[in-house]
Amino acid sequence: MSNQDAQRQETAAVFTRLAGIVYGTESYEEMCTALCIAAPLLVPGCDRASLMLRRGTSIRTIAAGDDMARRIDAAERELGEGPCIDVLKHDAAELDADLAVRTRWPALTKWILDNTPVRGAAGFRLLVEGADVAALNIFSDTRGALTKESLDSGVVLAAFASVALSARVHREQAATLRLGLDSNREIGKAIGLLMALHETSEEQAFTLLKEASQRMNLRLSEVAKQVVETLKRTADESES
Repeated sequence: MSNQDAQRQETAAVFTRLAGIVYGTESYEEMCTALCIAAPLLVPGCDRASLMLRRGTSIRTIAAGDDMARRIDAAERELGEGPCIDVLKHDAAELDADLAVRTRWPALTKWILDNTPVRGAAGFRLLVEGADVAALNIFSDTRGALTKESLDSGVVLAAFASVALSARVHREQAATLRLGLDSNREIGKAIGLLMALHETSEEQAFTLLKEASQRMNLRLSEVAKQVVETLKRTADESES
C-alpha cells in the first residue's frame, strides 16, 4: 500500500469517527469541540482550530481545540480583523501561510507573533441554515506549513461541519415542533375533559385552563397535563 493510499484510509477513518461523535452526541458543544480537535488530523499543517459564530452583530467562539486558539479568537474580535472575521463578512476562504510576510491582518499578526507560537492561519466559512453564520479557524505553528492541500482539506472539513451544524438545527427544530405538538395535544385533551365535566363551551374551558395557569404560575401545557392526569386518576378511582 502506498503512503498516499494509507493517508486516504486514515483520513476516511477520522471522518468516520468524527461522524459518529457529531451525529451521536446530544451536546452542541461536544459536537463543535470534536470538529476542532479533528482539524489537525485532517488539515495538513494545522496545529489547532476553533469555530466562531456570528448571530446578528454578536460574534463568539463556540468551540476551540485548545486555549490558545480561543485566545486568538478573542484577539480577532477585539482587534476587528483576522481570517475568521473576514470570512464571516465576505464568504471566501482566507489563507496566510506566513504571517510575518505581507500579512493582511497587521494588528492581529503583531499580537499573534508577540504572544503565541502560531505563524500561519486560515479561515473557512460554514454554510449553516438559519440566521447564524459560522467560520472555521485553522492555525499553524510552522511558517509555510499551510499549503494549497491545506486549503483543499480545510474546504472539505468546512463542508462537513456545515452539514453537521445544519443537521443540528434541523434536529432542534424537529424537537421543538414535537414538543409543541405534544403540548397542544395535552391542552386539547384537557379542554375536552373540562367541557364534558362542567358542560361548558370550548372557550369557557380554555378560560378555566388559562386562569389556572396564571394562578399557579405554570405553563398552560403543564396545567393541562395536570388536569388530564387528575381527571383520569379520579375516573379510575371511581371505577374501582
